[in-house]
Amino acid sequence: MTLAIELSASQALALSDAAARLQVSEAELAAAAVRDLVAQPRADFDAAAKRILTKNQELYRRLA
Repeated sequence: MTLAIELSASQALALSDAAARLQVSEAELAAAAVRDLVAQPRADFDAAAKRILTKNQELYRRLA
């Protein structure tokens, strides 16, 4: 699956810095973060997903 995400300038810089520190690409680091998130126990994932969906509800409505 290919996924595109939008980051703020400060988030993109933080991702780039972390990737450089870990000597991996930004895409590899982002993919690893997503894999870790979905590998968490179900209750943790559900709570995180609900928090993200609630936080970005207006953005998702505009994009629909």
